[in-house]
Amino acid sequence: MFLPHARGFGDPARVQERKAMLASEESVQALEAWREEVAARRGVYIPHFDPADAGAEARVLLVMEAPGPMTNANTGLPGSGFISVDNDDQTAGNVWKGRNAVGLHHGMLHWNIVPWYLGVASLKPTDRELEQGGAEAMSLLKLLPNVTVVLLAGEYAQRGWRDYVAPNLDNDPFPIGLPHPSAQSLNRSGARDRFAAALQKAKRRIDP
Repeated sequence: MFLPHARGFGDPARVQERKAMLASEESVQALEAWREEVAARRGVYIPHFDPADAGAEARVLLVMEAPGPMTNANTGLPGSGFISVDNDDQTAGNVWKGRNAVGLHHGMLHWNIVPWYLGVASLKPTDRELEQGGAEAMSLLKLLPNVTVVLLAGEYAQRGWRDYVAPNLDNDPFPIGLPHPSAQSLNRSGARDRFAAALQKAKRRIDP
C-alpha cells in the first residue's frame, strides 16, 4: 500500500504522482505492455495497473468483477485511470481499510476477472465476457510467477475463475473466496467478518 489513508486519489496530485511512476517502476512494465496489447486487440478500455502495487512480483492477486467508473479517466468523472486501492470510491476504500486492518500492506496486485470497462457499476459481466476475461487472466498469470494466493471477491470473480481459469491451470494458486467489497455487499450479515478473515488468511499464506 502506498498512501497512508483510504481514497487517496481524491487528491488529483496523488493521481499525477502515480502516473509519473508508470514510466519508471520496473515491476509494472511487462504488465502494462500486456494491458496495452489486450486493449488494442479487443478494442476496449482497460485501466492501468497501479505501479504502487507489487506488479510482476505480486504474491497475492485480488480479483474483482470489472473496473468501476472511478478507474476510468475518460468518462467525465474524476476517475484515476488505475485499478488501485487508492481510488476515490467506497469499494476501493473498503479494500484499503480491510488490508490495513490485517497488515496486508505489501505483495499484492489488484485486477478484475473482466479487465475492461463495461460501464456503470450496475452492469454485470455476461457469461461470454467472463469467458473472454478468463482467457486473458490465463495469459496474465504467466507474468505473475510468484502469485500463491488468489482472492476472488464476489460472485462474478469466483464464477469466472472457477469456470474459465482454474480448469486450465496445472497448478492453481490457492483460491480464497470473499465478499465483494462494495458497501451493498459488505452490509450483508457477516460479510465484513468474512472479508476480513479472507484477507487475514491471505496474509498468513505469504507471511506465516
